[in-house]
Amino acid sequence: MEASLKRKKFKALVRKGGLMLPGAFNALTAKLIQRTGFKGVYISGAGLNNGAGFPDIGLLTLSEFATMASYIANATDLPCVCDADTGFGEAVNVSRCVKEMERAGVAAIHIEDQVFPKRCGHLSGKQLIPVEQMVRKIKTAVLSREDENFLIIARTDARAVEDFDSAVARAKAYAAAGADLIFPEALKDKAEFAAFAKKVKTPLLANMTEFGVSPLLSSKELFKMGYKVVIYPMGAFRTMMKATEGFYTALRREGSQAGLLDKMQTRKELYELLDYDSYAKLDEKAYGDFRAYINKEKSK
Repeated sequence: MEASLKRKKFKALVRKGGLMLPGAFNALTAKLIQRTGFKGVYISGAGLNNGAGFPDIGLLTLSEFATMASYIANATDLPCVCDADTGFGEAVNVSRCVKEMERAGVAAIHIEDQVFPKRCGHLSGKQLIPVEQMVRKIKTAVLSREDENFLIIARTDARAVEDFDSAVARAKAYAAAGADLIFPEALKDKAEFAAFAKKVKTPLLANMTEFGVSPLLSSKELFKMGYKVVIYPMGAFRTMMKATEGFYTALRREGSQAGLLDKMQTRKELYELLDYDSYAKLDEKAYGDFRAYINKEKSK
């Protein structure tokens, strides 16, 4: 599906609400998200950084982010929302970020109001840029997009750095600057999620990441409060890492993987997910056409 159609689709899904976005950290996991019936994909900055062996402190470049995002976006018919950290710099950098992410084929990005280098949203020690600076970034992002259906999501980390009221005030300023959705990071409890939804009328995104400061509320609870989108950035990544560690431990202990086959995706299942047969058929047709051409030339 073309990127422009995915963006229209995502915009309609946001308007309708009830959207759950699991995190993909590579193209193959995006295919799994589609196969299991979800309607969209979330591309986590933590997942991309951690997958490259870095902590989530903004060490990957915009070009690296955009390349990885393009692999994921082009592997699925689902719209993808991509974490864009702080926008990779000041307002002028945000402009380039928007253009690169549009070219990558994602449907939306979110940028946050932390200083650079940033920190994981659920760790202490974060610092915020002034409201005016973040407003300038959002306005620049909105003006820089070529596709009006490419959504700009503004994330505020103010709850952890300042207080709840500051997070609400910043959210309202970001919405007034043109943000299509607001992402309040690291709210402390269910009551704060509910109160935020009552005070901020712009469409909202909730982050249900594990082992953080926010409680793990159900999607049903959040949708009832008024949140339109819920993301699950790192659940699959953490599950994969734990399972992979178990495999390595067992292999080192047993000297064989024979007892672990029931925990593995089979070769057949992997090839089906990759649509391997379509590549084989294409190769066969191309070679068949070439053979026909050679035979025709020989007969002259």
